[in-house]
Amino acid sequence: MGDGVIGRKLAVIRAVIIAILVPTIQAFTGWGQSAAEFSQDGNSTLRAAGYAFSIWGVIYTGLIVYAVYQARSGRGEAPLMVAVGWPSVVAILGCGVWIIASAADLDWASVAVILISAAAMIFGLIRAKSAGLGLSGWPRRLVIWPLGLLAGWLTAAAALNILTVLTAQGIIGPDSALPAALAGVVGVAVVAALTAVKVRVGAYGLAVAWGLVAVAVAEADPKPLVALTALVAAALVSGVTLILALRASPRDLDAPGIEKAA
Repeated sequence: MGDGVIGRKLAVIRAVIIAILVPTIQAFTGWGQSAAEFSQDGNSTLRAAGYAFSIWGVIYTGLIVYAVYQARSGRGEAPLMVAVGWPSVVAILGCGVWIIASAADLDWASVAVILISAAAMIFGLIRAKSAGLGLSGWPRRLVIWPLGLLAGWLTAAAALNILTVLTAQGIIGPDSALPAALAGVVGVAVVAALTAVKVRVGAYGLAVAWGLVAVAVAEADPKPLVALTALVAAALVSGVTLILALRASPRDLDAPGIEKAA
């Protein structure tokens, strides 16, 4: 096994540890703003119900499973790990860096981090799908599903993050809050639908839908039109994503893989 493969394995493990350790340390030490406090600075435009963030428990569990699976002897050399390995490191590490940025009230840094993280994970999933990798069996359950869940949540959270920062900075005011909120919801739905076509991972769409439903719950009273739009978007995204995932062609299993790389 080459040094590059070992390095990639260790990088994934370290990224997962950092992603989980940083918010844990913050919770115990009370350092900086919490994620909730950061969001409250500009959540008058678009909010998600607090329960939505419980998805991190599922995401962290999935990432631990993924890290253990890819660390097993020979797994790091598999074409699937070559496809998703480094993109997943960027995305997972970004989860911890985002906590630091939000705690330090670095608004634009938080936007940059979450966009890079989401883009990196989506890129990794598209790369795997394009090469016909991780389409079935345990690789799909233990690698693609956890990473798809992360990518989906980051897609939804990125829109909330951007609108929060724009509101906190005074760029979005009370008069433009409603159209901005609608644009955010529609933007998430469009990006998610386009991504779904490329990745065909049910977990991705379910995570996006989870965030959109939480938006509908939070905005039901203050912005009923936004809530309705979010519910419709959630139904469309989850439906399209699941249909595409279930209809993945069996012949894709024989598609050529990515060359093994260190």
